[in-house]
Amino acid sequence: MGAIATTDILVVGGGAAGTLSAIAAARRGHKVLLIEAQGCLGGSRTMMGVDTFNGFFSPGERTYQVVGGISYEVVQKLMARKAAFVRENTFGSGPVVTYEMEQLKIIYEEMVLEAGADLLFHTSVPQAAADSDRVGQVTICNKAGLGEVRARIVIDATGDMDVAASAGEDFELAGADGRPVQSLTTVFYMADVDNARAFALSQEERTRIMQEAGASGRYNLPRIGGSIHATPHPGYVHANLTRVPNVDATNPAALTRAEIEGRRQVQEYARFLQNEYPGFEHAYLAWTAPTIGVRETRRLKGRYVLTGEDVRQGAKFEDAVACCAAPIEDHHAGTDVRWEFLEAGAHYQIPYRSLLPLRLTNLIVAGRCLSATHEAQASARNSAQCMAMGEAAGTAAALALSAGVSPGELDPGELQRELRAQHVILEPFPVETRSLFQ
Repeated sequence: MGAIATTDILVVGGGAAGTLSAIAAARRGHKVLLIEAQGCLGGSRTMMGVDTFNGFFSPGERTYQVVGGISYEVVQKLMARKAAFVRENTFGSGPVVTYEMEQLKIIYEEMVLEAGADLLFHTSVPQAAADSDRVGQVTICNKAGLGEVRARIVIDATGDMDVAASAGEDFELAGADGRPVQSLTTVFYMADVDNARAFALSQEERTRIMQEAGASGRYNLPRIGGSIHATPHPGYVHANLTRVPNVDATNPAALTRAEIEGRRQVQEYARFLQNEYPGFEHAYLAWTAPTIGVRETRRLKGRYVLTGEDVRQGAKFEDAVACCAAPIEDHHAGTDVRWEFLEAGAHYQIPYRSLLPLRLTNLIVAGRCLSATHEAQASARNSAQCMAMGEAAGTAAALALSAGVSPGELDPGELQRELRAQHVILEPFPVETRSLFQ
């Protein structure tokens, strides 16, 4: 075992939630260590090929901005570098921000380092131990071997709740409630696409072409519909089409099989696009995500479990730390996606308690592994909300340390005041987004 490192706040996972946690905490002057298993920040926003932030704006004719703060600062930096644009979501879930993934990697890194956090890539956490009611020793693994990190507060932003689960915190594994786990997707990109012809078709027309092609027997297409969209680079098109259902992504063997199946499907969908879709006649497969996209694994059983009814009814909470107007988007095992939209202009709030575990007092959980049911997680897992949860978690950790209390003892009102001071949105407001559209 290697040397023991110490830090004020340890953030595990450099995806949307973890990156914002590290930035928010480090900006308040605390010693922060962010560790990430891959070689860049962004998680699903980069390594899994997802090039769009969903959840910043609400759907409907009158659009509301529901996420701000440091999270929206990321968007502004992308826009300033002409590395992002706003577009209407394919399925009507509101304006979304599509960006250049390579620039997002750089911006995330710059913001983390400028905030003063330490960053360690190619480092994973194979084990975490509980010391009474606290996360004690966190074992890290990288090319130097095994080491230990001890932190006053730990933020689990792994997406799979790896740290919390290893330390013995209670969780629900996706699928255990009888609902099928959300399907996995391997994202890919096609180059040399004629954008004008490819995007002249409506989504209904695209779906019809895919249905007819699948019914013909010439192609094996497990998902009908899906999404293709333009990127900041003409002729370079994002494709979110594949579907690998019924996978427990915490099982390494099952996840390995899913990676192989996802790449197999990419080949089939690329062939379909080249042969059947207008504008793809001369296109070629340019890039396949290095890692398959996982939507749901472990979910925390925290102080409050956000429910599908909370989403539908637009629930508001006294300890709210983030807002969401995104629909329930359930990628079930069938060929389509189950969408359940909120009423126009409606939103719900994510409570701070949904980031707090029941047992471990120095732990905060942020991102898609928040305390939520299957249905609620299918809405709250959007990237803007994961960043907002991360920002809240990092801010809460810093405030708790400064006050000498545990995260669970922190006054939610104080946390909300500090979040509002950094322009976090807890009361969405109507915005004019048309000027942002290209």
